Amino acid sequence: GRFFDMSVYLNNAATTWPKPSCVARSVADFITSGGANLARGTASERDLTTLSVVLECRILLGRLFGGFDGGNPRYVTFCSGVTEALNVVLRGFCLPGMRVLTSRMEHNAVVRPLRGLERKGVVVEFLDCGPDGRLFPETVERALNDGKGADLVVLGHASNVCGTIQPLAGIAAVCRAGGVPLVVDAAQTAGILPLSVAERDIAALCFTGHKGLMGPQGTGGIVWRPDFAERVEPLVAGGTGSYSHVEFQPSDMPDKFEAGTPNLPGIAGLYASVSWLGETGVENVAARERELGERLLSGLRAIDSVVPGGRTTMDGRLPVFSLNFRRDAGRGLELRNGLEFQNEFLDNGVLADRLAREGFETRPGLHCAPLAHRVLGSFPQGSLRVSPGFFNTPDEIDAFLRALARLTRAMENGAMENDGKVTN
Repeated sequence: GRFFDMSVYLNNAATTWPKPSCVARSVADFITSGGANLARGTASERDLTTLSVVLECRILLGRLFGGFDGGNPRYVTFCSGVTEALNVVLRGFCLPGMRVLTSRMEHNAVVRPLRGLERKGVVVEFLDCGPDGRLFPETVERALNDGKGADLVVLGHASNVCGTIQPLAGIAAVCRAGGVPLVVDAAQTAGILPLSVAERDIAALCFTGHKGLMGPQGTGGIVWRPDFAERVEPLVAGGTGSYSHVEFQPSDMPDKFEAGTPNLPGIAGLYASVSWLGETGVENVAARERELGERLLSGLRAIDSVVPGGRTTMDGRLPVFSLNFRRDAGRGLELRNGLEFQNEFLDNGVLADRLAREGFETRPGLHCAPLAHRVLGSFPQGSLRVSPGFFNTPDEIDAFLRALARLTRAMENGAMENDGKVTN
């Protein structure tokens, strides 16, 4: 529609938009010209084309994420997204009596499966983070050496709320030294930051296709360490197009974790997006997004009422900004929880609505990460999340900053009626 053509999209932490044009073409081509199911046909050209697309996509992902054995595609399995991927790993590995360590900055894709496993006897410990959201390797090391033991560490590589990047190298080294498998949620970093499963000895890297990888929704997967994949029980069992004479789920990879028909149009689109990413360069995507983040951060500093969450510079973070705005900019910076917090700060849901009416798309609320907002001091109010992406322009960032400054001033002064119009 016309509105969407004219709007400035700043919600890339939810999903990247727009996608490279090759993605939609690839999805459409698969549906209109291909369409064969995976390993459930003959040796026709149609069937072989489907096999080729899926295999080539596995190969590209294995290389992109530095998988074991040279990025062996057998150890890349597809899921509907990172949420399913994390459930496959956590529910397939954790048994009653096991102890799992994670951070207080996690998305509900980690928190909720773990809370469910707690009810079945799994011991879960949420480790404290700094006020900017960082989990320090020393904190993990102390937890591993506290005499209680640990069976698994699961960690989000970067916060979907405030963009803080966890010191993965240090945490991975601690886990390796302690002999504890490390599972990484790369929802926010896959396709944006360099990642190497083999170099960091990551047991399972869970990723989604529709964010930094620029692919369609409904795609994602897991890059496995071979020995860890053997220890995880499949969450779903069923037809795989292979070993049809066997009445149990095959143990061979990747079939073990891919029962049923996968999202083949989505995988075709993901293959196109990862190919585009390889041609464009992950480092070039990261550099452009960092530049836009610097521009946005610089402009935010000029707005007196803004209270940012997380790190205050672009060092150690993605361009994902968690923002609140004081009603009275002269009162000074004091973060509070509960109703006091809500009364002191502007309603970020109302602000997001005002921005949307002017053509700027953001996301207010708790962002499926209430524990992270507790760490950042923004619970239960949440925040206005602003996340530019590769296809944004400097002019769009400048226009957003002007609108944000004007609207927050008007809201601070109580100058808006219910219809959102400025009345003074």
